[in-house]
Amino acid sequence: MPSKRKFYRTVYTFEMLTEEPPESMSLESIAYETTEGHASGMFLETDTREVTGRDMAELLQSQGSDPEFFQLTEDGEDTEWA
Repeated sequence: MPSKRKFYRTVYTFEMLTEEPPESMSLESIAYETTEGHASGMFLETDTREVTGRDMAELLQSQGSDPEFFQLTEDGEDTEWA
């Protein structure tokens, strides 16, 4: 049975201005570079949407995470621990 809980997907669009093209960076590195380092940055947009348990399971897997992070099965159903 599909989970009846609510889940949300939020996408932040962040602009960073630098003198040189940056390499791949972690969120921690982006925060440091734009607050203490040599880059300027700001959020441009935030988009939050409600998603189903099935969608959340797929989103977690696409990030390399496990649906069990939110006590979901791979099909988006609640595990016995939810």
